Amino acid sequence: MADGIVTPARLCGELSAPPSKSAAHRALICAALAQGKSQVSPIAPSEDMAATLQVLEAMGVQISTQGNKISVIGGAYTHRPVTLDCGESGSTLRFLLPVTAALGIPASFTGHGRLPQRPIGLLAQQMQAHGVQFSSLQMPFSIQGKLTPGEFSIPGNVSSQFITGLLFALPLLEQDSLIQLTSPLQSAGYVEMTLEALEESGIQVGALPNGWKIFGGQHYQAHTHMVEGDWSNAAFWLAAGAIGGAVRVTGLRNSSLQGDRQILALLEQFGAQVSWDAHAVCVKSAPLHSCCIDAGPIPDLVPILAVTAAFAQGRTEIYNAARLRIKESDRLASTAALINGLGGHAEEFSDRLVIYGGTGLAGGKADGAGDHRIVMSAAIAGLFSKQPVHIQGIEAVNKSYPDFFSEFSNLGGDFHAVHLG
Repeated sequence: MADGIVTPARLCGELSAPPSKSAAHRALICAALAQGKSQVSPIAPSEDMAATLQVLEAMGVQISTQGNKISVIGGAYTHRPVTLDCGESGSTLRFLLPVTAALGIPASFTGHGRLPQRPIGLLAQQMQAHGVQFSSLQMPFSIQGKLTPGEFSIPGNVSSQFITGLLFALPLLEQDSLIQLTSPLQSAGYVEMTLEALEESGIQVGALPNGWKIFGGQHYQAHTHMVEGDWSNAAFWLAAGAIGGAVRVTGLRNSSLQGDRQILALLEQFGAQVSWDAHAVCVKSAPLHSCCIDAGPIPDLVPILAVTAAFAQGRTEIYNAARLRIKESDRLASTAALINGLGGHAEEFSDRLVIYGGTGLAGGKADGAGDHRIVMSAAIAGLFSKQPVHIQGIEAVNKSYPDFFSEFSNLGGDFHAVHLG
């Protein structure tokens, strides 16, 4: 383990957004399900990407890497029992669990960190009703049996990843299937990203009033996948510009379906100056004021939005946020602890946070909670705190953004690691 210390500073300059982890997961899975050779790029190394690649290879997919380009040859899947280690990646588990069953691969699923505690029961129940046997509903577990087509009823307010996994798997079955939502869809942007990836791979999905019709007997088409920039990780730099800097981020798509593109509208709501030019989006600081934020579509933005709120005047409420309790940490608890531990004032409720801004943050010690987004939010908080911030467990950034602290320093951040004995 390692800790890090951030000393107050101001981020200024330009950087390129890392490739989207969400888009990369989807592109790699589409490539793996296609006959023939596909290429996916750019891919940035991270623990979550490594987990997906490792699982796909264990399933029989041929993968080779050259720089930031990955070549994928699908079609020759194993039918022997395999162990699939999903690391801490919820996307890897929930996307590939239905796919493995659709391909008829007997598999044992393992993982670590918080992943074994993250729910799969609702997805597993639907798979059990369609021919798949589970040894347990808690990790580690094994499955056998081939997924059968039909009607899948799934809530839209627990995890969009359940829906994405079924959308990937059901076109592989011989007959048509339906996905029916039993509650309103949250994080709709992530499902729209999946539908876009499927369309680019030649897969047809029909929209229904409360779900989708997935036509059976389809074949994924091999092609070259270009991975767009990541709004989720760019949000940390954009928020730093809003609070007290001037940051330009290149490589982001203005028309992106990523839900976390909302960071721009939210920072404008706080009062920041946001502008686009031909190559980049720029966010500059301005006096910030409180606002009200629906976390339903953008759960991953909540920690950095809470930090932004701590430097804004007034009372900010972040609501519709109960799902944050089943992330890499209990993010309602860990975000409130971050703000309060650094001298701010945040109140935690069952499904929301209230942050009282106006006095900024004093600094001090921040528990990274084993959560990449808490660690990165703590680093941004440290830029504008009155005293340095000591962050525990900085290695958590390796889950999604190993280059975070390098980029942080390149933009003028004052950071140094403290290696524990």
